[in-house]
Amino acid sequence: MRDPSPTPVRTAEPYRWRWLILAVMIVAEIMDLLDASIVNVAGPDLEKSLGAGSVGLQWVIGGYALTLGAGLVLGGRLGDRYGRRRMFLAGLAAFTAASLLCAAAPNTGTLIAFRLLQGTAGAMLLPQGLGLLRENFSGPELTRVFAIFGPVLGLGGIIGPVLGGFLIEGDFFGLGWRSVFLVNLPVGIAALIVAAKFVPRKAGDRTVRVDLTGAALVMVSCALLVLPLNQGQEEGWPLWTWLSMAASVAGFALFALQQRRTAAAGREPLVTPGLLRKPAFTVGLGGIALFFGGLIGSQLVLTLFLQIGRHFTAGEAGLGNLPLAVGTAIGGAVSGAFLADRIGRKVLQVGPLVQLAGAAVLWRELDGLDAASFSIWDIVPGVTVAGVGAGMVIAALFSFILAAVDDDEIGSASGVLSAVQAVGGSIGVAVFGSVFFTRAESGGFRYALIVQACLLLVFLAITFLLPRKGRPEEGQHGGTPTATAEGPGAAPPLTV
Repeated sequence: MRDPSPTPVRTAEPYRWRWLILAVMIVAEIMDLLDASIVNVAGPDLEKSLGAGSVGLQWVIGGYALTLGAGLVLGGRLGDRYGRRRMFLAGLAAFTAASLLCAAAPNTGTLIAFRLLQGTAGAMLLPQGLGLLRENFSGPELTRVFAIFGPVLGLGGIIGPVLGGFLIEGDFFGLGWRSVFLVNLPVGIAALIVAAKFVPRKAGDRTVRVDLTGAALVMVSCALLVLPLNQGQEEGWPLWTWLSMAASVAGFALFALQQRRTAAAGREPLVTPGLLRKPAFTVGLGGIALFFGGLIGSQLVLTLFLQIGRHFTAGEAGLGNLPLAVGTAIGGAVSGAFLADRIGRKVLQVGPLVQLAGAAVLWRELDGLDAASFSIWDIVPGVTVAGVGAGMVIAALFSFILAAVDDDEIGSASGVLSAVQAVGGSIGVAVFGSVFFTRAESGGFRYALIVQACLLLVFLAITFLLPRKGRPEEGQHGGTPTATAEGPGAAPPLTV
């Protein structure tokens, strides 16, 4: 007699090595994020070793962020088409190889070229992590993964200058600044071996079309913007610098038009065209660029001030960034745990006001400082307060901008925001570096504070145009059925 009870439905067993995948993703992506800031303290060493001037240093630091940001959305689409495992392994191998090339660079020009290559490899690597985690985790486990993944990545960006200073000052085996890049080799090779063995194979979707024309427009437009910002000050702002920046604006406008036409023709654009028709999102892009340009630029100037203005060693300058890191962590914790849910969009307005207060305190601290008796403790209060304000904004900014987009646009929107954040950082390095080196002997740090204050005031005005409430966490992390990692350009927000 047949058993009338229904046959139990078997659910797929979770992948056995999935937590090892998380470890590999964290290690690989921390490598990527570390290299965005680890060379901040290498300026004097690069000048001594390679003769790198101020413009060369700006390109070594900002060039990485430029190609990283310009290629992020393309990297996400390549992962959709060819498979995230394949693109992750290729990106990790290329990033590790580029690190070796950077360490072996014989001159400044070669080092800049290899840094651009390293940023391109990072753009192929970084977008794959979030998709691989979503492919191998689900439900409550995915929530726990993000609870680990986000803070660890944030820590990766923060410890960059500290680790860089330790390696340069230690001068292990006489390598000096080269050890900053060589440290990636054993970590990258180990991560590559583990990932090749344990990350499961999953075919990409070959029906996905990669918009190479759109990708080329973005890259060229970014280059046309950053090139004159880096070179203009040294060359006296000739006509070509202004023409280049105007061409960059035209290039971005052409990209937006090309994306609409690509979608209208039934092909797949890099960026969902509907995003560019949402005022809150497009305004948010400007806010992202302004905020992170000011933050990353001022972080660089702090390091330059300590090394060039106050003759700190690389290790001391790296430790000098800790008050900013501690303040950022405190501000992020307060914003994420209490303020964002309770006061909504106002957290994005309180944050820059706190930053401005920190800048005002720092201005007073810098007034009349005696170079002979200067100590990092003289500026700790102002730097820490500024960091608290920055952390409040960082913890909430993406959430409020993403609240303006539909669920099926989350992947594309996240990729675009991360790309703009990286390019904004590259622009910040160029602008703040030029401001500092122009006045390095007569208060370059104070002039940089004025520039940052102006950017913060514009950002503050922009926040009033953003949604009043942030996007629910599940919507950002793929908890809703339509917010999948397979969206074009899906990428986790970058952090500093």
